[in-house]
Amino acid sequence: MTLDEFLSWNPDDPTGVPWQLIDGEPVAMAPGSAAHGEIQNELGALLRNHLLGREPCRSVTEPGIVPRARADINYRVPDLAVTCEPPSRDQMVHQPVVLVEILSPSNEIETNANIWAFTTILSVQEILSVHSTRMLELASIGFGTPLRACYRTTILART
Repeated sequence: MTLDEFLSWNPDDPTGVPWQLIDGEPVAMAPGSAAHGEIQNELGALLRNHLLGREPCRSVTEPGIVPRARADINYRVPDLAVTCEPPSRDQMVHQPVVLVEILSPSNEIETNANIWAFTTILSVQEILSVHSTRMLELASIGFGTPLRACYRTTILART
């Protein structure tokens, strides 16, 4: 399937599960765990708050991203992105500055493949794979926070 075919495709799937196009093949994304969603939400809120007053920069949850390599047959969906391009009605973010993937044991292979594809995007300054306890800093947008803040609402913060 080409990117154009994928963008106009309507899967016969009533669940609303998001899809990616990986090397021409549509692939349904597995739902994340509660902890995954909580980390995504907390990190998205921290990024959003950090970017207030820096319009048009903003954070986007699960944006469509087309890597530069094999762009005609790939449409990837990271957990979060930061972009400074003006908002549009497109189905994708064209110039992400930061891309974030939350690594789970069940999605490690797919996540690493996405990260590899994201390295081909010229506008990307940083790619963050959240999976350990350390200080989180995104120099490209002047953002820093203890990684623990991303885990604030999860069971992991209580241990």
